[in-house]
Amino acid sequence: MKLTDLKDKNSQEVQNLLNIKNRANIVEKFISLGLPDKKSESYRYFDIEKLLSPSYQTLEYVPKTIHPADTIEIVDGVVTSAPEGMRIYYEACEVIDKEHFDPLYYLGHLLSPITIKIEVDGDAQLEIVHRYTQSNTLIAYRIVLYNQANRHATLYESFITEDIENTLVLYGYDMHIAQDSTLRVVKMQSMQDHRYSMIASHKVNVGKNAHAILKSFDIGGDQALQLLKVELDTHAYIDAGHLLYLNAASKRGIISQIVHRGEHSQSKQEAKTILDGHARGIFDALITVKPTARYTKASQNSKAILLHKNAYMIAKPQLEIDIDELEASHGATTGQLDEKQLFYLQSRGISYSEARKILVLAFANTLIDTIKDSRHQERIKSDFEKVFLKAEDTL
Repeated sequence: MKLTDLKDKNSQEVQNLLNIKNRANIVEKFISLGLPDKKSESYRYFDIEKLLSPSYQTLEYVPKTIHPADTIEIVDGVVTSAPEGMRIYYEACEVIDKEHFDPLYYLGHLLSPITIKIEVDGDAQLEIVHRYTQSNTLIAYRIVLYNQANRHATLYESFITEDIENTLVLYGYDMHIAQDSTLRVVKMQSMQDHRYSMIASHKVNVGKNAHAILKSFDIGGDQALQLLKVELDTHAYIDAGHLLYLNAASKRGIISQIVHRGEHSQSKQEAKTILDGHARGIFDALITVKPTARYTKASQNSKAILLHKNAYMIAKPQLEIDIDELEASHGATTGQLDEKQLFYLQSRGISYSEARKILVLAFANTLIDTIKDSRHQERIKSDFEKVFLKAEDTL
């Protein structure tokens, strides 16, 4: 299958190419936005055409027996294991965002008419492991996740690949965070060796008085983009943190829209980026405050460190405000490691290479340390240090 074959097609042609029926409303949304290319607003800093133009084999997503295990494991888009008693279903998505900014959000729903639905009971701690085993393949699946009101759950997400190459993964969440609840999501993704590329397009609805804490840690190389849309109800709150460490000739980043719809809603978004080699980092983020969202508090900040003269950072924090009764701020800084701090460490007998490592790890750890669970915190630190120190040792 070539995804570029969908370009400039009408509704019936798209449905025929994808072999789908009764999805005309989603098809129309996809067509109205168009298959993304280098001129598309959300993808102008990312080489999306290189990922959409190859011919990929496709998979049959046949549900399998779910075996009992401590974690939820999804292999090539199919659930293979989960904790006993976990409520996991395959069914059509009941609520699809009609105003998402990403055309691949709609394409993901067209390619995955039956989604993986996960209902989180109580104050649960869950782990989802995504495993990819197929080369030269388009792997497309979506997860619909609900939690319970007045409950506080945590989801840890990681990714594992076998010895594959040239695979494209299109996946994403439709999350519904219930009133008066908290959902913490911690994502850790290390990519190397051109095994796969990923477009992850998410939608998060945060209910009244609910809290969403979304932390993503993306390290290594290759090509990946995370597209995130969040809508906040009255007194809803989101804390979004993104750590990105890239080396080699990779391009990765986040495109986001946080929409304040309810009064007294709050958002905090922080991105920390470390770039080496010929890497390109992307932080293209918009906070929108609707007329109904009086007394909003919104902050947004991006900080980037360039470790190589050929590294390149795109930082575009944006505010779109329709009211006066609010507090809002945004900013971005891009630079190199502090020469005074390097000199100070060297004056204490530390080599230049070790001083550089100390400063980079300290920069990253300020975001990693916001993870409350010490086990997850240590896992992220270990994975980050392993990739970073391996790259440093090759210099």
